[in-house]
Order: sequence, then C-alpha cells, then structure tokens
Amino acid sequence: MFIPTLDSKIVGEVIAEARKRKGISQEVISGLADIGRTHLSAIERGERKPTLETLYRISCALDIKMSDIIIEIEKRLDK
Repeated sequence: MFIPTLDSKIVGEVIAEARKRKGISQEVISGLADIGRTHLSAIERGERKPTLETLYRISCALDIKMSDIIIEIEKRLDK
C-alpha cells in the first residue's frame, strides 16, 4: 500500500525561492514570522517540516497567500 508523504525538500525549496524572489534575507523573514533564523534555515534546507502555524507566519512575512505556497508545493509533488 502506498502512503503519500510530504517531501520536506520541496517545501523548503518553495519557501526559499519565494523569499529570494522578494529579495528578503532569512534574518528579516524569521523576525517578521517570529521564528528562529536557524529554524527557518532548517525548513528551507528540507531538514524540518513547518507546522501549519509556522507556514502561515512565513507566508504572512513574505506577504503572499499560504495557499499559493501550498499550490506550488502540490505542483512539484505531482511531477
């Protein structure tokens, strides 16, 4: 039986790319999202998966909809 899992590398890539497109450092985003910079770094490297709350905070800090991040993650998972 196949049990789907969320690829943390893809999650991290999508978040990192969105942050870089905005031209904002990890330091600034982590401050705006009220999470540690090392935590954000670990998420972007795919070493940790963000909770929904953390993903929401990151998306607000990036000034983008959380659903846009999720849609991009789903597109990449479908490939």
